[in-house]
Amino acid sequence: MFGFTEEQISHFGVTFGVGAFIAYMLFIIWNLAKESNAGRFGTFVLFFVLAFGMLGFIAKSVIQWVMGI
Repeated sequence: MFGFTEEQISHFGVTFGVGAFIAYMLFIIWNLAKESNAGRFGTFVLFFVLAFGMLGFIAKSVIQWVMGI
């Protein structure tokens, strides 16, 4: 498709697609904290707990980049 291999399209989708999804999820968490009047500590807890799973994906990308894979 347009001179790209399946691997290149998949890599683009995983990198930018999931990155955009993570940004959208962070917006949802922020909006949830704002609408529930969570306060500073409540907002911190929401971001820490709900965004903790995203840390694994980001860490995997950083580790791959450092190792040169």
